[in-house]
Amino acid sequence: MSVRKRPLGKTGLSVSQMSLGTWGLSGDAYGPVTEADAERTVARCLEMGINLIDTADAYGAGHMEALLGRALSGRDDVYVVTKIGTDRTIEPPRKRFDAEWLRASVDRCRKRLRRDTLDVCLLHNPSVDALMASDAPDTMKALVAEKKIAHWGVAAGDDEVARAALDHDAEVIELAYNLVHSIDLHRIAGDVMVSGAGVLARSPLAHGLLSGIWSTEREFDEGDHRRERWTKLEIEARVQQLAAFDYLLQGDVKTLRAAAIRFVLSSSIVSSVVLGPRTLAHAEELVRETGDGPRYLPDELLLKLPRVMARAGILT
Repeated sequence: MSVRKRPLGKTGLSVSQMSLGTWGLSGDAYGPVTEADAERTVARCLEMGINLIDTADAYGAGHMEALLGRALSGRDDVYVVTKIGTDRTIEPPRKRFDAEWLRASVDRCRKRLRRDTLDVCLLHNPSVDALMASDAPDTMKALVAEKKIAHWGVAAGDDEVARAALDHDAEVIELAYNLVHSIDLHRIAGDVMVSGAGVLARSPLAHGLLSGIWSTEREFDEGDHRRERWTKLEIEARVQQLAAFDYLLQGDVKTLRAAAIRFVLSSSIVSSVVLGPRTLAHAEELVRETGDGPRYLPDELLLKLPRVMARAGILT
């Protein structure tokens, strides 16, 4: 198994087209994960050729960054994208993008990740107002000039935030993009191509929905963010809609999960799709199904998607 590489926009970095997302591994999102299991999953992803890892200072209250700092010690061939802008010293946590907080956060990230210069640092889900009314972009650019950050960008919640980030010369944009939620990236595609920014596509499996293995009775445990995200009726409706994608399962595309990831990789403006395996076995399955390339969905299947989805009542 191996993973092909793509340029991360105009950063000059050549990154694996599949990257390792660590929110799930931190234990914050989908329930507990042992440190040993997280370490094994990270190590196996590196062995398979993944050279880009996505994390945040908020994941595990910094513990995920510390784990990566140990795992990647001495590795200058692996790039880390980390995100800042969440103050977890108070309850509930709040967003902070003032210069003092951002500078202190970058220094903490550098220490935990054991890197003098952060490869890529993103503002973590700011609002448009936070970008337009604060000095956050200027602070990030100053940190680049000081060589504390090599490249900066924004993890955006929607296309408006992403467009505002590009207007401030963000080098990297992270945005949700998948079969059932593709509109945000489509809306900014032209801006991305003009700017030359790199695009990290998160949530390729829509938090597990597009794994294709849920029943209409799917329930989630305490501590799983999906428990609050969808009602029982919403889950039932969403699972039933997935039959619309059955036509994608042909040739060497054996599962909806594989089709979903290949859909994301079929976009020419996506630099890397951020996967979120919680176990070593899950990571191996994802790479085995979609890693060696080119393994993208053919144009004739992609062209049918809008009509198929409209018929199924799927609004992207």
